Amino acid sequence: MHFSIQNILFLLVAVAGFGLFAWQARKIRANILVGRDRDMSGHVNERLWKTLLVAFGQQKMFKRLTPAFLHLIVYVGFIVINIEVIEIMVDGLFGTHRFLQFLGPLYSALTGTNEVLGALVVLAVVVFWWRRNVGVVRRFTGPELRAWPKLDANVILYVEVVLMVALFTMNAADLKLHQLEGKDLPGAFPVSSLLTGLFPDNLTALAVLERVGWWAHIVGILLFLNYLPSSKHFHIIMAFPNVFYSRLVPQGQFSNVESITHEVKAMMDPSYQVPAPATNPDGSAAAPTPFGAKDVDDLAWTNLLSAYSCTECGRCTSVCPANLTGKLLSPRKIIMDTRDRVEEKYNSPLIFHPSLYGPEAKHNPQEQLDKENHTLLRGYVTPEELWACTTCNACVEACPVNINPLESIVEMRRFLVLEESAAPNSLNVMFSNIENNGAPWAFSPSDRFNWADDLFVAEK
Repeated sequence: MHFSIQNILFLLVAVAGFGLFAWQARKIRANILVGRDRDMSGHVNERLWKTLLVAFGQQKMFKRLTPAFLHLIVYVGFIVINIEVIEIMVDGLFGTHRFLQFLGPLYSALTGTNEVLGALVVLAVVVFWWRRNVGVVRRFTGPELRAWPKLDANVILYVEVVLMVALFTMNAADLKLHQLEGKDLPGAFPVSSLLTGLFPDNLTALAVLERVGWWAHIVGILLFLNYLPSSKHFHIIMAFPNVFYSRLVPQGQFSNVESITHEVKAMMDPSYQVPAPATNPDGSAAAPTPFGAKDVDDLAWTNLLSAYSCTECGRCTSVCPANLTGKLLSPRKIIMDTRDRVEEKYNSPLIFHPSLYGPEAKHNPQEQLDKENHTLLRGYVTPEELWACTTCNACVEACPVNINPLESIVEMRRFLVLEESAAPNSLNVMFSNIENNGAPWAFSPSDRFNWADDLFVAEK
C-alpha cells in the first residue's frame, strides 16, 4: 500500500462528491418535513416485510413481465456493481489495486457476475431507450412528460451506458496489460476478455486507458449521485423509505379530519371533552389548521416523501379510468406537480430547475415570482382534474413503490368543499339533501316508504 498525488486527488473528489450529495439530501429532507405531521410509528415488522417484498423484491413490478425483467437486470446490476465501487473507493484512498482479490474464488465469481450483469445492463438500456423513444408506449407520453422529464429519462439511460463502457475499458485494459506482462489478473472477466483485441499492445497506453476507465467510472458515479436529486431516478434511494412508510390501512379507507371528529363526538355525547386548541411555543393561540390542502405544506409529510419517490413510469395514469376515458386527470401529474411546487416554494435542487427547463416548461420565471399565491391547487392542479377522480384506487394498486395519489387528491377536494364551498353543483345538491333529509335523495324522511305502500296496493 502506498500513497500518491492520485490518492490525495481521489480523496478530494470523493469528499466533494459525497459532501455535495449530503447537502442536497438535507435540502430535500427539509422540503419533505414542511408537510403536516403524521404519526407513522409502530408496526415495524409489518413495514419491514412490505419493504422487503415491494422495494427490494420488486413485487409489484412483475404485473408487467417485459419491463419487470429488464428493470430487474438493471436493479441487480446496480447492486452488484456497487460492490465493485466499494473496491474502487478503497483502492483510490489507500493506493491498493483490486483490494478484494483476497476473497479468492469468491472474487472471481463476483467480478464475473459483475461483467455479465454489466453487459446485460447495456442491453436492457438499449431496449428501454427503444421503448421510450421509438416504440411509443402510451404511458411514456403525456403533457406532464414534456421538456425536462422527457430529457431526464434519456439522460439516465445514456449515463448508465457511459458508466458500463468505463467499467469495461478499465477491466479490458487492465487484463491485457497483465497478459502482456505475463501476469495473472485476479478475478474473472468473461466480457472484457472478448474486448482485449480492441486495445493496443503498448504498455504505457494500456496503463493510461486503465486509469482513464477507472477515473471515468468512479467520477461518473459521483456525478450521477449528485444528478439524482434533480431526477426521477432519485427513486432508487427514496423508494425504500416510501414503501416503509406507506399506508397499512385498507386502501379504500378515508382519513378523518380530527377537528370535525371532535365536534361530532361532542354532539353525540355531551360529556365528551374536546381537546384544547393547539398553542404556539410562546403560549399564544396557534392559527387554525385549514381543512384539506391548498398547498404542499397542507399535505402530510408522507405525501411529499412520495413526490420524491415517483419513478414517472406512468403505471398509475395508464390504469386510471378517468384518464382512459379522456378526462383531464393524470395521477402521475398530481405527484410530479407536488414535487415541482415544493421545490418552487422551498428548496430547489442545487444543479437543475426541472420545472423551468426549456420552452415547454410548466411555469415561466414571471409566474414563479408570486410563490405564495401560486399554490399547488389551481397553480398546478385544477379542480377539473380533482373532480374527475373516481377514487377507485387503481393508481394506488398499480404504483410499484406504493405511492398514493388518491390521498393528495382527496385532501385538495376537501379544501375545495370545506374551505371554499366550491364543489360541483351535483355534489352541492347531494349535500343539501343530506343536511335536510338525512339522505342523498330529495325526498322527505316521511316519504321513504311510499314505495312499499305502492307495492302493497299493486299486489292487491
